[in-house]
Amino acid sequence: MSGYGEQCAAIVRAARDAPYRVGIVLGSGLGTLADAVEDAARISYNELPGFPVSTVSSHASEIVAGRLAGQEVAILAGRAHYYESGDPTRMRTPLETLKALGCDIILLTNAAGSLDIDVMPGSQMLIADHINFSGFNPLIGEESDARFVDMSAAYDKDLRVRLKAVAAANDIPLTEGVYAWFSGPSFETPAEIRMARTLGADAVGMSTVPEVILARFLGLRVAAISTITNLASGMQAKLSHAETKKMGLEGVARLTTLVTGLLETLDKDKADA
Repeated sequence: MSGYGEQCAAIVRAARDAPYRVGIVLGSGLGTLADAVEDAARISYNELPGFPVSTVSSHASEIVAGRLAGQEVAILAGRAHYYESGDPTRMRTPLETLKALGCDIILLTNAAGSLDIDVMPGSQMLIADHINFSGFNPLIGEESDARFVDMSAAYDKDLRVRLKAVAAANDIPLTEGVYAWFSGPSFETPAEIRMARTLGADAVGMSTVPEVILARFLGLRVAAISTITNLASGMQAKLSHAETKKMGLEGVARLTTLVTGLLETLDKDKADA
């Protein structure tokens, strides 16, 4: 542990104490999902020791703790990216805080570029696996043998099945694919995209993979959804962060349905137990 997780969790509990089960990380342009949380307490990252404050314009940098679709959730409205500091461990304290709050499931969202002409901006892709093109790992420097994390089933199969069922029930197209992490902040070149496609990637982005590694290290079950905000480099005329934010907002309604639908299935499990 980084040393701050329990301390930050105590601050969140002082604002709103509840038996949290699900942590959610919101990506670029997806912050409005937090507005659906009921009985919400909002704690700025500035109030939480060890928390990174995002420098990305579309990230709010606050924890939103409350109730969503019958589940007690803790939402990280904003993440730190590797490209902001050159440090892949920046999300360790936030994830340790979710773990200390009692969360055993983490749902990660991001904005990504599609490598498939049939998966267009505004749609969602369920991540089944990833490729770490950057080579950076947030567990470098960890001294315990726990650093040797098994990543063979990093994305929880049961959670993926549930999300696909929610998508089918609500007529939401939801592809499943491989997410490739490039460090950013510059967008990839057309040659890099051709390489990624050749190696089996379906979407590219600048986040999420370090969080998945950390979450598995902490023993959390992981699901991740990309909102496709653009076609990747070489597949459309021009790329910009403004477009990423705009298309992220357009995908929020479907993402909200997927997230709340997943939470409702967890609530049903509790009722049937």
